[in-house]
Amino acid sequence: MKYFGAHVSASGGVENAVRNAKDIGATAFALFTKNQRQWLAPELTPSQIEIFKQAMAEAGYTAAQVLPHDSYLINLGHPDEDGLEKSRESFFEEMHRCELLGLDRLNFHPGSHLKRIDEEGSLKRIAESINMALERSKGVTAVLENTAGQGSNLGFKFEHLAYIIDRVEDKSRVGVCLDTCHSFAAGYDLRTREACDATFEEFERIVGFKYLRGMHLNDAMRPLGSRIDRHSPLGDGEIGWECFKYIAQDPRFDNIPLILETPDEERWAKEIELLNNFSKL
Repeated sequence: MKYFGAHVSASGGVENAVRNAKDIGATAFALFTKNQRQWLAPELTPSQIEIFKQAMAEAGYTAAQVLPHDSYLINLGHPDEDGLEKSRESFFEEMHRCELLGLDRLNFHPGSHLKRIDEEGSLKRIAESINMALERSKGVTAVLENTAGQGSNLGFKFEHLAYIIDRVEDKSRVGVCLDTCHSFAAGYDLRTREACDATFEEFERIVGFKYLRGMHLNDAMRPLGSRIDRHSPLGDGEIGWECFKYIAQDPRFDNIPLILETPDEERWAKEIELLNNFSKL
């Protein structure tokens, strides 16, 4: 079963994300469970939690179809102790919010060394942060998103993801979200079926599909290996349609949230319809 959706707004309450997803014909969705530009947020009330769960049940969504995303401020590989502690506390809160809402995964960018410590030192901090978060939560998987490698961001190599996972103690609660634009910007070609075969074979060899918990489906504005994160609508960028047809038809991508973060929200319903049609070919 393919679950296609988009990162929809939760403005006005997390339950609104459910309705916004349903309105565009999505069978999956992503959301921020709080304002992504703030470190902390008021605790979810029992009423908010109940309304969200009721909306989920009425719309027919399960946790397996939802990919929450954490705050963009969080850096679990921060080189400074104060910044690291602040990031960890915010991440722990995000994991707890998912737990309260009955969601079973939290997508996040691994972190950045900010050119103040070496890559390995920052990667070790990320793994340590995940271990701490898993100890303080139940039932929520920490889902590492690969990055474009812009600036000092880590996670743009499959080897970075594997390094972190190898150091996570509870491997049943760590996973990966692959972003197609980020992968392409980092140098992993996705323009043809043959290129997709090679890239996903490399992912299987280095990380493993057993860790794949979600994907972001985005075309790329910049050329292969640009290390610049700029999303395009599907088919309008440097990747083209073949990659998205490939994912829609390959069973390795079944039963996980496949989420659009393309820049034109008005096209989401059509993009979802096209992806669903590809999956039936």
